[in-house]
Amino acid sequence: MHSIQDVNNTSSDTAADSAANAVLRVHQLRIDHDDDAQPLVQGLSFELHAGETLAIVGESGSGKSISSLALLGLLPKTLRVSGQALISGQNLLAMTQAQLRCIRGEKIAMIFQEPMTALNPLHRVEKIIGESLLLRGWSKAKTRERVIQLLNDVGIPEPEEKIKRYPHELSGGQRQRVMIAMALALDPDILIADEPTTALDVTLQAQILNLLQSLQQSRKMAMILISHDLNLVRKYADQVIVMHQGQAVEQGNAAQIFNAPAQAYTQDLLNHDFGEALTLNPQPAVLELVNVGVKFPIKQGLLNRVKDYVVAVEPLSMVLQQGQSIGIVGESGSGKSSLALAVSRLIDSDGQILLLGQDLNQLNEKQLRPLRSHFQIVFQDPFSSLNPRLNVEQTLSEGLALKNISKNDIQQRIDEALQKVELPVSFKQRYPHELSGGQRQRIALARALVLQPKVLILDEPTSALDRTTQRAIVRLLRRLQQEYGMSYLFISHDLKVVKALCQKVLVLRRAKMVEFQDTEALFTQPQTEYTQKLIEASQY
Repeated sequence: MHSIQDVNNTSSDTAADSAANAVLRVHQLRIDHDDDAQPLVQGLSFELHAGETLAIVGESGSGKSISSLALLGLLPKTLRVSGQALISGQNLLAMTQAQLRCIRGEKIAMIFQEPMTALNPLHRVEKIIGESLLLRGWSKAKTRERVIQLLNDVGIPEPEEKIKRYPHELSGGQRQRVMIAMALALDPDILIADEPTTALDVTLQAQILNLLQSLQQSRKMAMILISHDLNLVRKYADQVIVMHQGQAVEQGNAAQIFNAPAQAYTQDLLNHDFGEALTLNPQPAVLELVNVGVKFPIKQGLLNRVKDYVVAVEPLSMVLQQGQSIGIVGESGSGKSSLALAVSRLIDSDGQILLLGQDLNQLNEKQLRPLRSHFQIVFQDPFSSLNPRLNVEQTLSEGLALKNISKNDIQQRIDEALQKVELPVSFKQRYPHELSGGQRQRIALARALVLQPKVLILDEPTSALDRTTQRAIVRLLRRLQQEYGMSYLFISHDLKVVKALCQKVLVLRRAKMVEFQDTEALFTQPQTEYTQKLIEASQY
């Protein structure tokens, strides 16, 4: 028989061994803003072991990303950091920037959320990945060899050709793989992946996470996986920390968290019920596409002559009724956004785009301008599409200023638009950086709604949002559709959101329309193997 003292001693010894084997130990991490009494993160503690994946999940603003940035000393000086983060017996939080430079890349590396902004647009892939190696004295030949090997490891075909490209010449999935290769260049012990799949379609999400998992296992790395999607990390995490308003509200073994979440907040994050799309009776057409196709010219030579064309969208036809939503889905590079830009006349296209019977492709810019208020577009990233120098009131009044209406009417329309998107009128004086991701997306929506359009084109409007905010945006769009008879072209890689909002779905693959049918029929009886794979990939 063991005494209680023996059991306690054994438990203490096990905990001590676990702590000794940890590659990273974080204790009571706290992050405060200089002028704010409310801490941004408080009391965060965890241990990370070699080969283990720790997922940190929660809504936008819960403290996930700034906790990881604090470990690398990448927070602005206006934030105060306290606590301990021990790696090889050294406290990262007490290190100077010079000391941290020796840690970054070699001990801990990070994959950032948006590769297009994280990768230097002026450098080719070879320099982007090889820069850290060259700074450590590697020769150019040895660096190139290592870069090609890394690109092979992350699954990029024809690496000898890809190293010559700039970030804008790569697809979204390829840019994310380059980010991973860059992070792995110095063989780090710990990899922090901050929302590595946010802007990717469902098939690419699975590919990238499977890639990270295989690289982690082959290199015996520890990984911190940051995500707003609790269901997405289910397959990959060993341990999970659920954060809410800067605090870890639930923490423990992944199976325990997923199978028996103790907190109502965790249960809400696991909830994927977006509701049902509205039932629509036959209505008149507001938008009709007749053989609409998009191709981009390839120009060469001193005279910049057109040598060939790249087909972005092969000719397709469809009809959008009043009050109807048509979902447009497909992998990255399938032509979804090109079609949206063509319909909104932001790029040239062939065929007919009939808005209320009028062919937009037959109009010049002057003729088109009065009609632009009838069709508006909401872009994927509101932080990029909103002018940082304009407050909310100025942003919403821009389009109205071009109309012949009084200042009082403009103010009334702005107030109504804010109420429609469920934001207080007091937000008029706020700037984009003072808003959360969900609030910025609502402002982008209000900017489109203030002009009272007939057709709203939504390009991935929920991809960067957490599940709670996504559900709120979908409910809002459904309500606007019901009350005002709005018609949507809804582009998304998230089939759960599409199913909850759209009456019909158009599937694009490699610029071709491969399927177009009612939403319920598409999900129950997909006509192509490609659609079936998209549906399966969304069932994580």
